[in-house]
Amino acid sequence: MREKLVTGRTLPEAYHRAIEELYEFGDLSDCPDYGTRQKELSMTICVEEPVSEPMISKLFIGGFLELEQYRQEILDGILDFEVERGNWEYTYHSRIAEQLPFVRRELKRNPDSRRAVIDVRDWRHDTREGNDSPACLQHIHFFIRGGRLYCKVLFRSNDAVKATFMNAFALILMQRRLADELGVEMGSYTHRANSFHAYEKDFRLLEKYVGAIRSGEQITYDYIGDWDELMEEAKPEIAKKREELKNR
Repeated sequence: MREKLVTGRTLPEAYHRAIEELYEFGDLSDCPDYGTRQKELSMTICVEEPVSEPMISKLFIGGFLELEQYRQEILDGILDFEVERGNWEYTYHSRIAEQLPFVRRELKRNPDSRRAVIDVRDWRHDTREGNDSPACLQHIHFFIRGGRLYCKVLFRSNDAVKATFMNAFALILMQRRLADELGVEMGSYTHRANSFHAYEKDFRLLEKYVGAIRSGEQITYDYIGDWDELMEEAKPEIAKKREELKNR
């Protein structure tokens, strides 16, 4: 499997380079669990200034409502009630939130620590025979170096065209929240996907993304002062949808 590394000052810049690399150099492979084929390589995406503008890429499935809902799912656990009901075995938030207090304590105890790791993968669940939803996100590692908080995440599998941008955006906001709590500046964000892929049904979408990147059209937007306001306006609708789900 090919290895690729891309860097960018902003999240969209790095993400767009990763999409182009997958398009140009991804190898075709079988994906029998889903009855399809995929274009795939191993990808490391380094975002040097993760909260610098523009933070928003147009190249993801959905818009400001979907991005705000996903942000709330990861940071605030708005769908954790499904775990409590027994409908789901986990959410990313449910696994992350119970380990964040340790990360805070550890980085306050020793800002130079290498131990501030959140293990999202739960082998007791994720390796159980018949399980069809093992966690894609495996672990999150935080470092403080030079007064800055760095975040490095590992995905075993990451859908490049339908998931990566939203994953990275939400995790960067988690990094920023933790940095604020610790009173440190933001460092880089590194997003590693051992299988960075697009399914065959999405090959045309991948090609469309690359065409947009290379066309010079506007495909990035500011988060602060633009999308954050749109995402704020979406909160009542998201809250209504959540209540409807809870009342079913």
